[in-house]
Amino acid sequence: MKNPIIAAVAFDGISPFHLSVPCLVFGADRTKLGLPRFDFRVCAMEEGPIHTDAGLSIVVPHGLSALDEADIVIIPSWKDLEDTLAAPFKDALQRAPRRGALLVGLCLGTFAIAGAGLLAGRKATTHWAYTDRLRKLHPDIAIDADVLYVDDGDIITSAGVAAGLDCCLHIVRARYGAEAALRLARHVVLSPHRQGGQAQFIERPLAPTPNADRFAKALDDVRASLGEAHSLDSVAEAAGLTRRTFTRRFQKTTGTSFGDWLADQRVALAQRLLEQTDKSMDIVAFEAGFGSATSLRQHFAARLRTSPRQYRREFSRSTKAPGGLSLL
Repeated sequence: MKNPIIAAVAFDGISPFHLSVPCLVFGADRTKLGLPRFDFRVCAMEEGPIHTDAGLSIVVPHGLSALDEADIVIIPSWKDLEDTLAAPFKDALQRAPRRGALLVGLCLGTFAIAGAGLLAGRKATTHWAYTDRLRKLHPDIAIDADVLYVDDGDIITSAGVAAGLDCCLHIVRARYGAEAALRLARHVVLSPHRQGGQAQFIERPLAPTPNADRFAKALDDVRASLGEAHSLDSVAEAAGLTRRTFTRRFQKTTGTSFGDWLADQRVALAQRLLEQTDKSMDIVAFEAGFGSATSLRQHFAARLRTSPRQYRREFSRSTKAPGGLSLL
């Protein structure tokens, strides 16, 4: 059997880290780990040296024609997100799934695949900070902003930066088995399967409230007392509105229901308490308004796809060394 051909696309201005992700997983001899010997190729979109965004230049041995031989085509990132793809590159991407190749977009590489018209009506993800931009450019994509990667059969997309490693490990696991993926993860000192998704990394600043009227004040009062009970009727009364009028205005102002908004506010408070304090799970749950640690765990699982304990382990200040290294 021929060695599987893996082709990664490089372009002028690429991040060396993004390009190194597929190189790390597929570019070295991993036969001792139970993996096949990959025929790994880095393919350039332009002739001549490739200049990276870190000031380094690299010479790429292959052109776009090598993509037509690849079993897996990987776009490690992308630039000029709103520009039309060059015709030769677009055609090469479109040919890949038609001939049975796996097409992979890591981080912003999702934009390139979307630009080739290959994600219409399909599920995908990208770096959380760019999901709104992807949705605006390609409203026909079902975007999941919370996960580390989306496997949609012949196309796989990943979230930002380090999630590319999770995605590549997933490809190894799906094609060559869990044991091979576990050995590879150990070899490169990486978790074989990270808990949660990128939802736990998304910054969710509190939206500014419009005009300091009774409606805005009522919401501010809820935010200031999340540990207390707050019903739709009590907050509507505080806002001086009927339940129906309050519900309609709340939906128009926030784009969500009062119940979902309140749960999001409480999860955000719980995140801050887990990051900044050593309070027990029961105390965190009580102060954030969940009532019990069980309820807290359920809301974390639903919204952040991780547990409060795992979240504290990853983000607590008390578990970080001065340089930001985890002490756990």
